[in-house]
Amino acid sequence: MASEKEAGPNKDSLRGFEVIDKIKYLLEEECPLTVSCADILAIAARDAVQLRGGPRWEVLLGRKDSLESSFSGANLLIPAPNSSLEALINNFAQQGLDIGDLVALSGSHTIGRARCVSFRQRIYEEKQEYHYGYDRYNRYTSFRRILESVCPVTGRDNKFAPLDYETPKRFDNHYFINILQGNGLLGSDNVLISQDYDGKITNMVWSYASNEELFFKSFAKSVIKMGSINVLTGNEGQIRKNCRFVNT
Repeated sequence: MASEKEAGPNKDSLRGFEVIDKIKYLLEEECPLTVSCADILAIAARDAVQLRGGPRWEVLLGRKDSLESSFSGANLLIPAPNSSLEALINNFAQQGLDIGDLVALSGSHTIGRARCVSFRQRIYEEKQEYHYGYDRYNRYTSFRRILESVCPVTGRDNKFAPLDYETPKRFDNHYFINILQGNGLLGSDNVLISQDYDGKITNMVWSYASNEELFFKSFAKSVIKMGSINVLTGNEGQIRKNCRFVNT
């Protein structure tokens, strides 16, 4: 079975599977075939956000695990790091998520890292949407030089950089401050401002940049909504014994 882990957006990027394996092992020891891997991921994501200073929300439970893997789905449905704003809006809409969800969930880029291959285009391509912002103190110029030192024109594809250079280990609202200054790591971060021609998204970004509590509230609401997309229940799936394999 071709795994989603090997799909383009995930390969050599996703990490932490051994944490999920350990959680699953402990749960199976105490309560066999009771808690699905899908529910474990949803709870772990919530707890990771909270442990890094972010909001807490109630996780809806009762998901079943899939009977198959979707390598093609991962390649088609996960937005590319150089997506245009129009492509992002359409991608989210296909999953029942609106522009408000897009902006709030983009704030998750306040933690985590990306590979050089994901942001090289953003550094070296002379596109206006990648190079803009409120740069009174030449902060963008400095930021770009930092990125160039991490990610050269060729090579070092798997070298990592934090999605939020200012507070990389804290879940806060600094992502929105970054993109207002043109300092989003990914091209798809910066287009939220540079390609927002009617100003609706920019107003949301300003609101979250100035009010962390508002961002947290909106993020939690959108995560719950996202966590209800294409959920398997009843006989549609199974509770796996091992998250890496379908039960035999």
